[in-house]
Amino acid sequence: MPKPLEVLHKSLNNRVIVELKGNRGYRGVLNGYDVPHMNLVLKNADEIINGEVATKRETAIVRGDNIIYISP
Repeated sequence: MPKPLEVLHKSLNNRVIVELKGNRGYRGVLNGYDVPHMNLVLKNADEIINGEVATKRETAIVRGDNIIYISP
């Protein structure tokens, strides 16, 4: 069974879904992340609020403390 960081690393340059606290999230291309804090950089990201696309962003930086899950 692959470890979570291996799955995250294999998801680089692919679309991911990131669910955040507070009924928020992002769908976009995972451009990078840091290991100790799990902060993410997403490109061409849709910001999702209450299940609907609220904003499209060229680049989004997501703080790791707010992440509930990341789906490749």
